[in-house]
Amino acid sequence: MTRQLFDLTFLTTAPFWALMVLAPRWHRTPTIVASPLICAPPLLIYAVLVLPRISTFLPTLINPNLPALQAMLGSSAGAAVAWAHFVAFDLFLGRWIYFDSRARSIHPAPISVLLLFTILFAPLGVLGYLLIRSLPTPRSVPKQPTLADA
Repeated sequence: MTRQLFDLTFLTTAPFWALMVLAPRWHRTPTIVASPLICAPPLLIYAVLVLPRISTFLPTLINPNLPALQAMLGSSAGAAVAWAHFVAFDLFLGRWIYFDSRARSIHPAPISVLLLFTILFAPLGVLGYLLIRSLPTPRSVPKQPTLADA
């Protein structure tokens, strides 16, 4: 069952990623990805995987050390749990990038590239977005008065 849940995890998020990356300006995309509940399927998979093993995982998470964490993540259950965790939170971050960039009127082309990067390397994708959003935005040019305004 662990293998099937692992395989299912990304599939539950792929449609939302596809909309944000490939169809960012489609009028239905913001409505479809608006709810943070789009992250619920991989979170539920995480719960199904971790709750039966909580007594095994808890000691490592309470007192983390590299060898214990390595052993936990080296198991199929540990890898599947970590994958569900990554996929859920990557989507949550990607959704934030999508909406924040729209609110800031950042062109969707570089955002689509950053979202792809976020799928693969979320912390670097978020860092890239934070850098882009910190760039100064072009100021609007004041309207020049015309004779019609007189």
